[in-house]
Amino acid sequence: MRFFFILIVLAVIGAGVVEWGNAAWDVQGPPAQTGGETVILIAPHTPTHAIAQMLEDRGVLKFALLFEADLRLRGLAGKVKAGEYAIPSQASMAQIAAILVSGKGVQHRLTAAEGLTSEMIWKLVQADPVLVGDAGPMPGEGTLLPETYLFTRGETRAHILEKMAAAQEKFLAEAWPSRAEGLPVSTERQAIILASLVEKETSLPQERRHIAGVFVNRLKAGIRLQTDPTIIYDITRGYPLGRGIRQSELAAATPHNTYVIVGLPPTPICNPGKDSIAAVLNPLETADLYFVASGQGGHVFSATMAEHLRNVAAYRAITRHEPQVVPSTRMENAPVTMPDAATPALPKAAAAHRKHAHRR
Repeated sequence: MRFFFILIVLAVIGAGVVEWGNAAWDVQGPPAQTGGETVILIAPHTPTHAIAQMLEDRGVLKFALLFEADLRLRGLAGKVKAGEYAIPSQASMAQIAAILVSGKGVQHRLTAAEGLTSEMIWKLVQADPVLVGDAGPMPGEGTLLPETYLFTRGETRAHILEKMAAAQEKFLAEAWPSRAEGLPVSTERQAIILASLVEKETSLPQERRHIAGVFVNRLKAGIRLQTDPTIIYDITRGYPLGRGIRQSELAAATPHNTYVIVGLPPTPICNPGKDSIAAVLNPLETADLYFVASGQGGHVFSATMAEHLRNVAAYRAITRHEPQVVPSTRMENAPVTMPDAATPALPKAAAAHRKHAHRR
């Protein structure tokens, strides 16, 4: 009789524990020790017991053994995924379990800005502290789509670069069929080359289609594109020049120098963004063949050399009192011609006159 009494007592206690465990499953947890969440990193193959104990040690929950027992009773212990998780402050054990089972970890960001070269983006990826593995070989110039990419801890550097290349291919595949008729570019690769020039010529979204229209007109007419970023690319591979362009560099027969070569350069000079690619595929219909800095952050466009020279004179008047040339990676944002000797840069007015004499 005493034995049966003990069994009944144990059953009651067990039922009470189960009921308490079920109730505790949905009870609000402790507040985060700092901020609104606690970031937890679960390594692959971590035992359930160790996971529960880590959560208790970090102050995410109060009872590690109860959490472990509930996971096992509910068949969730084997479903917890490795990863990096942000546990909200005061999350219940039920909410914590749902997060760990979902596998939806903390999202990290890597931003590849428009106009960066492939080398620059490769270095950004290689230096990211959250990505793993080697970035692999340098991607071809102009083969990546600049954007902000989300990833979780543990993603490889090589895979991020693959995603950037795939994103460009996908965007081009969707945009290419709706391109304007009669463009002087016959392949997607040529479109990227031209878009890279547009990208480096202006940072103003509203100007991209207009500049693309000017370049299209010049290509159709057989006029050299004459854009300074192509000169800089052969000197620095896209990094800031840090000085003005010298006259000898302006005339040098380097591979990308569009003051010397007719038509497009052999490769892109950067990775253009979606807006610049779209601008090249559907440029503004215009008669303009020239553009010059307005002195107010944008450009002034013209269809004839006479108009262009008047615009150059207006730009010179604006910059007349500025004592030194300000180097620029964009052709028309500031005149950048320099003498070859190791002498101070020309004043902007003189440089502007010399520089724009080449844009015919």
